Parts: sequence; structure tokens; C-alpha cells
Amino acid sequence: MLRVSDLSVSSDRYPVIESVSFEVKRATTLAIVGPNGAGKTTLFRALLNLVPYSGKIEWGSKVRIGYVPQNLFVADIPISVREFLTFKCKTDFKDCLASAGLETEVLEKPLSVLSGGEMQRVLVGWAIVDKPNVLLFDEPTANVDIGSEELIYETLNRIEKELGMTILLISHNIYVVRTYTDNVLALNKNLIYYGESRNLSDPNLLMKIYGSETILTEHRHQQRSR
Repeated sequence: MLRVSDLSVSSDRYPVIESVSFEVKRATTLAIVGPNGAGKTTLFRALLNLVPYSGKIEWGSKVRIGYVPQNLFVADIPISVREFLTFKCKTDFKDCLASAGLETEVLEKPLSVLSGGEMQRVLVGWAIVDKPNVLLFDEPTANVDIGSEELIYETLNRIEKELGMTILLISHNIYVVRTYTDNVLALNKNLIYYGESRNLSDPNLLMKIYGSETILTEHRHQQRSR
């Protein structure tokens, strides 16, 4: 579905991403991980052709991309879920809501009363309502409580399996990346690691990616709390 070769992006002549190459197969999920400032969101912007870049980005034939950015403050808009979805596509929303794990009753709720987890699943429905075959999510659980976080990833995992979608997502949660994604791309301006997500259980690899004991401590805490 996607082949990236020798991708580099600069800002004010300073490198943000340097010589990154990877591939994404159809109907798989790729997680992008790395410390803050590693270039993860910039990578998404390059894939969407929103920033200048060098190198080559090759999407598969007939690609249709759905994208949800990290910050989309729609909860302050005084409209219902139905009205929000209608802005993008006038159709029957039953299927997209079901895929996002929501009942049709949510359509009449104002966005302002939704919980963080409900709002994020509405955004998942919004992303798939016009039937894309690729989904890009920039930290899909950044604004949800801990109890809803795994539910969001379970939803995305189900969408990949049931609808055959290719999903790229940015995440800081090592446990869910290892559990719910197929492959992982670790960035810190350069490509640190690209391979199977299950290999993120290696503390040495995590240290190489993040360069800090902090992420290891958080990772062990997640494991004990599960």
C-alpha cells in the first residue's frame, strides 16, 4: 500500500527527518513511535503532501486516505454528532458508527456532552464514513482517559481486520503498540528501528529508541497493572 524511500524533511534548513525508508503492506497496522520532537507528525504531513520533502513516497493504486490529527477540538462546537458527520458525507451513518463501536443513539447527542473515549470513537467513525482504504491517526488516544485507551485500539484493530483497511498511527503506549499493531517504525529524526511490533518487549531496543529509563519504567508499570 505504501513505499517510502530515502525520505527527508527540513524546517528552516534544520533536518527534522533524515533518510527514512519503509514499506506498509495492505490491511496491516503500522505504529510510529519515538520521543517528542522525533519527527512523527512531520512524517504524517509528508505522507499527506502537506510539507516539502525529498525522497520518494509511493502510495498504492486507488488509495483513499482518512486522517485524524492529534488536536481536533470539535467538542466546543454546538452541534450534534449527526450534524458533525454530515459535514463530511451525507449518508447512512449506521455502518461507520457500528465499526467504531457506537450505537446510533449517539447521533442525537451534542458533541459537548461526549466523553473523551466517545468523542474519539466518533472521530474514528468520521474518518471512515466516506470509505477510505487507509487511515492515519496522530495519537488516537491523546485525549482519552486510561480506561478508554485500550478500547480505542481494539476498535482500530477490528476495523483493520473487518474492513481490510491499512492503518498508520502514532502512539506513545508501548504496550498497546506491541499488542494491537503488526509492525512498528521507531523514529528519532533518523530511522531507529523498523520491524515487528512484538520486538518492543526488548528493553535494549526501547533504550535505543528513547534513550531514557523513563519509558522503561512506564512500560513495566503498564505490564504490572494489566
